[in-house]
Amino acid sequence: MSLQKTPPTRVFVELVPWADRGPANNLVSGGETLSGLRHPLSSTQAQTATREVHVSGTSEVCGGPDRAQVVMRVSSTKEAAAEAKKSVCRRLDYITQSLQQQGVQAENITVTKDFRRVENAYHMEAEVCITFTEFGKMQNICNFLVEKLDSSVAISPPQFYHTPGSVENLRRQACLVAVENAWRKAQEVCNLVGQTLGKPLLIKEEETKEWEGQIDDHQSSRLSSSLTVQQKIKSATIHAASKVFITFEVKGKEKRKKHL
Repeated sequence: MSLQKTPPTRVFVELVPWADRGPANNLVSGGETLSGLRHPLSSTQAQTATREVHVSGTSEVCGGPDRAQVVMRVSSTKEAAAEAKKSVCRRLDYITQSLQQQGVQAENITVTKDFRRVENAYHMEAEVCITFTEFGKMQNICNFLVEKLDSSVAISPPQFYHTPGSVENLRRQACLVAVENAWRKAQEVCNLVGQTLGKPLLIKEEETKEWEGQIDDHQSSRLSSSLTVQQKIKSATIHAASKVFITFEVKGKEKRKKHL
């Protein structure tokens, strides 16, 4: 899963505690008045007040789909019911055996059968729905069956998607990376002004966004079935963004005790 470079983070630092003067208006330059102007605390108050650094951090992460579904259809129309069943079942057995030999688990294979009368004949159709977690294996299996069964089997284009767990992990990762970015910037600010970063006092996720990957306009104008596998994976890729706001405690540099 790839991480993209985050935009610059705005850092607000308040290393000296301030106190509100009150609701009274206070005169500032140019003859204008400002309500609630703050002034520094006394030295006694400053020693007991908590000094803070406020930072915001952003991040954007993306993750490709972790599942793909392929549907294979086999059908036959015969005058005799037994012949229609035999024709379909023979090819159906070949498909399921090939899937098992390639390591596809039984729980990822779903088979449905439909048998009906069509005018003076019998029609049977079987559908095999396979869920893949390895896309390379999926392509190899589909290519193999197309070669062996030719036009007697119809294979649908793969449909890529995300499991709920993978999407939730992506959201969590976006938040954690945003928190880490904010912490690093707060650490750098404190180092710059000769202070020590303390414990976090407040962590708040202010904004989250999600969107699916987009292909360019020329490709999007084409039918979905004509897209390549890589283009479909890119289109199904999900992006997640997070913005957090964190307040850290700020401590002064500890003075080393002189040894006599």
